[in-house]
Amino acid sequence: MSEPAPRKDDTYFLDTNVVMYAAGSEHPLRQPCRQALRRAVDARIPLITDAEVLQEILYRYFAIRRPDRAAVVYRSTVDLCDEVTPITENDTARALELLQSHAQLTPRAAIHVATMESAGVRRLLSADRDFDVVPSVQRVDPTEFAPGSGEPSPNVDSS
Repeated sequence: MSEPAPRKDDTYFLDTNVVMYAAGSEHPLRQPCRQALRRAVDARIPLITDAEVLQEILYRYFAIRRPDRAAVVYRSTVDLCDEVTPITENDTARALELLQSHAQLTPRAAIHVATMESAGVRRLLSADRDFDVVPSVQRVDPTEFAPGSGEPSPNVDSS
């Protein structure tokens, strides 16, 4: 298997919780997630996600019988992202390795990490601290990504 081409340092993997909080009802993370997504769009920061994120969106909204909302959030997520990566057998095998070495990681999170690695992406836009146990992942909380957060902004290549 060949190594993935390294991506520019400004590419982020977009986790489900960011779009779900942004699209959801009132919550302390709703506005920071909305602001983070707006910043990514305005600054043209490349975002990728994987098919599992889309499945999570469909699962949640159909489980609460909100199919119209599922369609809107699904389409918005696809439109926000430059790429939606598939889940391969190699990704699931890597997820298994991650789960065996990081007991705190959930299977979904492990799949996301594996697809990030396959795509050559290290940065993750997520409110989920469970990812912090994985050394290959640089998680950026939406509250730190959004303008006015008081934290350093992600480095964006203006070329």
